[in-house]
Amino acid sequence: MAPNKLFCGTGVALVTPFRKQQETVDFTKLEHLIENIIASGVDYIVALGTTSEAATMTDAERSAVLEFIIETVAGRLPIMLGLGGNNTLYLTDSIARTNFDGINGLLSVTPYYNKPNQRGLISHYRILSEASPVPVFIYNVPGRTGVNITAETTLTLARECPNIMGIKEASGNLTQVMEILRNRPAGFRVISGDDALTYPMLTLGADGVISVMANALPAQMSAMVKAAMKGDLKKALPLHNKMLPLMHAIFEEGNPTGVKALLEIEGLVNNVLRLPLVKSSKQLYNKLTTLYNEFQS
Repeated sequence: MAPNKLFCGTGVALVTPFRKQQETVDFTKLEHLIENIIASGVDYIVALGTTSEAATMTDAERSAVLEFIIETVAGRLPIMLGLGGNNTLYLTDSIARTNFDGINGLLSVTPYYNKPNQRGLISHYRILSEASPVPVFIYNVPGRTGVNITAETTLTLARECPNIMGIKEASGNLTQVMEILRNRPAGFRVISGDDALTYPMLTLGADGVISVMANALPAQMSAMVKAAMKGDLKKALPLHNKMLPLMHAIFEEGNPTGVKALLEIEGLVNNVLRLPLVKSSKQLYNKLTTLYNEFQS
């Protein structure tokens, strides 16, 4: 992929299928899921992000899953690795211990729980960008981390850190997104981190999405994103509107609770999560089944 197109379009925040017995990783279903996603025309894969439940895996499991994803993708798509934390020195040590062969980018969430101020965030990402052998993407999701990286801070990092390539913006604040888009340096990616806000963000000039929905509807999500990025809003808007009820529903009980239920409805993975996450309620499962059947009709 040409550098000017790298990490544009639809990225899939890949789930991790588990077996019903012992909740071990189901590599057979993971392979089928990856092959289905690739065949559906997406642009890249995000490994070990929030949606993967990496936080509840052992170090050995995370290494095995990452290695399996790289081997299965086999260079057919770029891979972005999720690797974040709230201890900067530990994170840089983790980067040093990671084999980046087959990995094209690093997605790193803003430090959570200890709630650094904006100066702390700048220092954190500056050190991270210098330690990483691949381009870094900031992941701003204040609903999970308790801290928002402001537009001013994002733009400072974009201008001052050559190895910071972009941001996955999941603040839900379109005013903030517009400020970044209006003032970003050339080549700095702004990626939607919210499926339901992807269409409006694309119309404002964003570069794509890292999507949860694309696990279950990869072809449809990819088609919507491609159309919107080409300016064909007459094609993109109906696709967005058709997916929107499912986009909202899969997040009603958290992520990846909803999307794993939907993937089981499609026959792709088991509806199995690891504690403290639990599978969807019967009410949500039934709702997703109805919405999916309506979507298919």
